[in-house]
Amino acid sequence: MELKEFWRRLKTGVEVTVAGHTADKLLGVRDGFLRFFQERHLKEVTVVVVPQTVSETALGILTSDEQVLQVSQRHVREMEAKVGSDYHFFVATEGCAHSLEVGGETRYFVRNWTVIRCALGEAWGSSGSIQLPMDLVSRREGEAAISFPGTRKRGGILSSLTGGLETRRSSVHQSTVHALSTLFYGMLDGSRKV
Repeated sequence: MELKEFWRRLKTGVEVTVAGHTADKLLGVRDGFLRFFQERHLKEVTVVVVPQTVSETALGILTSDEQVLQVSQRHVREMEAKVGSDYHFFVATEGCAHSLEVGGETRYFVRNWTVIRCALGEAWGSSGSIQLPMDLVSRREGEAAISFPGTRKRGGILSSLTGGLETRRSSVHQSTVHALSTLFYGMLDGSRKV
C-alpha cells in the first residue's frame, strides 16, 4: 500500500488484523488502538479488529523476549503476505516469561510483547514486567521449573499475580500503545515527516 493511500484510508477508520482468536488479545489490541488514536485528537475514529488464523505450534509460554518477538514478527509477515493491503495494520501479540540475573541471583518475570506492521514499517512494544514470586520457581540442578498461577477465565497469570489489578487484556493494551507510539513517533504532531 502506498503511503498516501495509507494516510487517506486511515482517516476513514482504522482496520486491524490480529494473529489469533482469543478475546483478550482482540479486545486488548482494540483498546490500545482506540486509546492511541483518540488521545491524538482523532476522537471519532472507528477501529475494526479482525482475527486471523496463523500457523502456530504448541509451544506453551515462551521463555525469552527473543523467542516471542521472532514468533510475533513471523505472524505479522505471514498475515501481510496472506491478505495484502486489506488492512492498515497487522498485529501479533504474545506473553512470555523472561529472566534477569543480577548479583548472581536469577529473577523471573512475565510480560506481553506486541509487534505491529503497516505501510510505515514495523514496531515492537512491551507491557511492564511483573516478577514471579520466588516460591513459584523451583530449582533443580541448575535449571528452573516455573509454576504459572491463574487461569485464562480469571484473567490469566497477570491477574493472579496482581490480584486482578492487571489482566492479559490490559497488558496487551499497554504493549499495543507502546508499539504504536514508536511507529508513529513524531508523525501525528508534525515534527517528523514520512
